[in-house]
Amino acid sequence: MAQEILVNGYDEYVATADQNKGKTIFALFTGSKDSSGQSWCPDCVKADPVIKRNMKQLPSDAIFIHCNVGDRTFWKDQNNGFRKDAKLRLTAVPTLLKFGHPNQLKEEQCMNDDLIQMLFTEE
Repeated sequence: MAQEILVNGYDEYVATADQNKGKTIFALFTGSKDSSGQSWCPDCVKADPVIKRNMKQLPSDAIFIHCNVGDRTFWKDQNNGFRKDAKLRLTAVPTLLKFGHPNQLKEEQCMNDDLIQMLFTEE
């Protein structure tokens, strides 16, 4: 079973990714949850159960980083770290990616079982 790590914000994400260098890393970027436990991002809410049910397809030695990007105002700022990072260049949430691979699943793609399974099982 892959190890799942929940982080909040860009700095925690970078630190966790650095700590796991050399491992197979997948990352999911979603809108942060409010006090009721619900994300401000409706696509993130819809994608979450689809991604969760497909996590059994992850390689057993993989690291899965679930990163809450922040509130809506922070995310919409075009100068936030997630958007400016040369390796990430995120443009949407949810975004699901595998380190070292150019393919990213964005928004409604994160609700497609077949696409998620392909990302999780591709070499």
